[in-house]
Amino acid sequence: MSTKLIAPSILAADFGNLQRDIEMVNNSEADWFHIDIMDGVFVPNISFGMPVLKTISKHANKTIDVHLMIVDPDRYIKTFAELGSNILSVHYEACTHLHRTLQAIKAEGMKAGVALNPHTNINVLEDTINDIDLVCVMSVNPGFGGQSFIENTFNKVKQLKELIIKKGASTLIEIDGGVTNKNAKALIDTGADVLVAGSYVFKSEDQPNTIKDLKAIANS
Repeated sequence: MSTKLIAPSILAADFGNLQRDIEMVNNSEADWFHIDIMDGVFVPNISFGMPVLKTISKHANKTIDVHLMIVDPDRYIKTFAELGSNILSVHYEACTHLHRTLQAIKAEGMKAGVALNPHTNINVLEDTINDIDLVCVMSVNPGFGGQSFIENTFNKVKQLKELIIKKGASTLIEIDGGVTNKNAKALIDTGADVLVAGSYVFKSEDQPNTIKDLKAIANS
């Protein structure tokens, strides 16, 4: 049984104290840094760009999991590799030639991820699942933190797990949005491997302890 991973979402961190929050994650039981890059076009919001990611990479000593919510992600694959990304996830909905994009990500030495919006059916990955290292299932509408969890996510995770098994793939399933101690166990039991938590971690009184609890629940 592989260890289930916790990836705090830096979008919910305090940007005025970014280094402090990065150190907190470094020293916590978290496994990855989850970093959302938004362009204001693919999603109705703009998050941080290259200079901030560069700063995060400099201080982070754990896996950097970058989630691109941008149009035409192919233009920036090389740049994100140079900025220290270990995993790069692109949105299925933003890629005309998904297979080619996945190959380009891997050619730069990163693991290749695909993110799916809440309305996108799992079966669109039928032909590429063996080329995908990670599927990021959006359990809220992408663009803003702090939204409530979409219940249909459980069905999608179940279908995705079935597809991975059927195709003999080793793809990890990541859940992004509205993850708390209330739904973490059920998500893992349904088939999730990685839980992204933003507001739930960073708005808590004792952030390291919140991460520790989530990790314990995920691996119980």
